[in-house]
Amino acid sequence: MSVAAHADTNESLPMEDLKVFSEIFGKIKSDYVERVDDGELLKNAVRGMLNGLDPHSTYLEPEAYREVNIDTRGEFGGLGIEVTLDDNGLIRVVTPIDGTPADRAGILPGDLIVRLDEAPVKGMALDEAVNRMRGKPGTTIDLTIARKGAPKPIRITIERAVIHINSVWAQLLEGHYAYVRVAQFQSGTAASLRRELTRVKKEAGGTLDGLVLDLRNNPGGVLEGAVDVSDVFLRQGVIVSTRGRTEDSRITFNATPKDYLGGAAMVVLVNGGSASAAEIVAGALQDHDRAVILGTKTFGKGSVQTILPMHNGAALKLTTARYYTPNDRSIQARGIVPDVLTGDLAFADPGGVSVALREANLVGHLGQEATVEEPAENAKASRTRRQDSDYEVRAALNLLKGINIARRYAD
Repeated sequence: MSVAAHADTNESLPMEDLKVFSEIFGKIKSDYVERVDDGELLKNAVRGMLNGLDPHSTYLEPEAYREVNIDTRGEFGGLGIEVTLDDNGLIRVVTPIDGTPADRAGILPGDLIVRLDEAPVKGMALDEAVNRMRGKPGTTIDLTIARKGAPKPIRITIERAVIHINSVWAQLLEGHYAYVRVAQFQSGTAASLRRELTRVKKEAGGTLDGLVLDLRNNPGGVLEGAVDVSDVFLRQGVIVSTRGRTEDSRITFNATPKDYLGGAAMVVLVNGGSASAAEIVAGALQDHDRAVILGTKTFGKGSVQTILPMHNGAALKLTTARYYTPNDRSIQARGIVPDVLTGDLAFADPGGVSVALREANLVGHLGQEATVEEPAENAKASRTRRQDSDYEVRAALNLLKGINIARRYAD
């Protein structure tokens, strides 16, 4: 008897290992202090296998898998929060999403969730915690938060809502310089971006001299959205590639020959809450010298998850590839290092909340594949702020003006 391993190898699970697994299973069944259901034991074994891989691979119960596949608009409520497991097995906030209940309630990147209602989260699986935070719109949940700098845990009541994300909005900063905020990447984000750029161009008299693209605290989203947004500003070349062990995981995405800004100067704002798809955009624009990246080092979530259906109606969410920038840099556990580092001056937050949560801090994070990790630097947690009082936006605007002066002298 043997269990086939991955299709691209000739290996099989050794009989001795199967015997040990069967022996442990039998001992639990016969000797554990309470009766244990066979199905629960096997599901726990599966979860254990996946938990040992990385923080993003997980087992989706049939109900959770159905939620991924069907449109639950009007029935499903959430908080609008991106969370992950930290190295102590607790739930940590990557970032709240702009305009969602979590954002309005004052949840910050780096907040540590210690209780969901009265249930401690210590040891709770990530998918279980996420499911507890979901629920019918209009119902509430109490989150007990441990926040750096706070003398004691903070209890916050949040009302669930159907999450409608306005992923793009723009405004003129001054003259012919514009600011665009992208809160998350969805399939229609690039189309929204083009509409917003058209609007602010019109307000500016038909041309823009520079653009600040704000990807701070953007948790990512769909790959298609990141590729399409990058393509808005690039005329040619690779945007991103994915590489894994299987043939269908090796894909390269290329730009089409049109730059919607016509080559106008760009600055992209990032921080430790910029993850996944946001890092793809920042990496592509940086490698093509299309934009100056300003801020603090990004989160470093550069892996691809594929959902693999199982025969019992459940599914396996499995990490199958890594993202690579045009210059063949892996984002995983390293992130994007800005061209201009703003450090702790970026957000002079009176609360003094400081976080340095990144992919590399997560328990069991996927490694960087034969490279040397760069040291992490601290980043201040931030909420989206008015642009006239945002240090980094002001710095980006001054940088754009400087770039244009340099271009005029070069000509």
